[in-house]
Amino acid sequence: MEKNLQKRFWEIDFLRGVAIILMILFHLAYNLNYFGRYFLDLNSGFWLYLARASSITFILLVGISLTLSFSRANKMKIDKKKLYSKYIKRGLKIFSWGLLITLITGIFFRENLIFFGVLHFIGISIIIAIPFLRFRYLNLFLGIVFISIGMYLKNIAFGFSWLIWLGMRPEKLYAFDYFPVFPWMGIVLIGLFIGNIFYSDYKRKFKFPDLSNNYIVKLFSFAGKHSLFIYLIHQPILILFLYIFGIVDIGYFIA
Repeated sequence: MEKNLQKRFWEIDFLRGVAIILMILFHLAYNLNYFGRYFLDLNSGFWLYLARASSITFILLVGISLTLSFSRANKMKIDKKKLYSKYIKRGLKIFSWGLLITLITGIFFRENLIFFGVLHFIGISIIIAIPFLRFRYLNLFLGIVFISIGMYLKNIAFGFSWLIWLGMRPEKLYAFDYFPVFPWMGIVLIGLFIGNIFYSDYKRKFKFPDLSNNYIVKLFSFAGKHSLFIYLIHQPILILFLYIFGIVDIGYFIA
């Protein structure tokens, strides 16, 4: 097996690590605000930009990573049916983790139930992306279309909730973790475009200094490699941390 097919692109892991750390910082701010000890405006300014930077980076990398996986599989001559089956299983697994998050938030956060959060979306997007893995400029065009539709739908309230996953939100919906197909699938498609342009044939198509041995880069890259695990455990750890320091009253959860 070609040695280069076993390597990882450190900048992808690094950026994913940056995104997951920014997300943790935003969720820390959210917890401080939600439990009523501090007032932080999360819907504008610094915290909004931080949340958007984290989300866009993370989801853009979903698309880029799919192209890396797809191009590597092509060079290894892996059967397409097996490969697509692998993607479907991966997508369903991540979506299942999203359902667990829905259950947990329904129990502990009550009115802030996560209907269709980032894990739900990533799971579905991996499956939706399968027919688009080989395209370049078509993905850029479709990405812009998806984003445009999402921006249009954002300003409309619907009288039903069964298409909430598409971006057709009912009136008075509030969810701090809401990632509908429109517009967020557009970001994945643009990620596919970027991956197929700059990492085609599982090779970096641009010159870039190798910072993979830098200590800080290694730290963020480690977080990037384990981003799903970190995502699943970070909220309980944050809440426990806040409880230990007297910011969260445990009675809130059992009331």
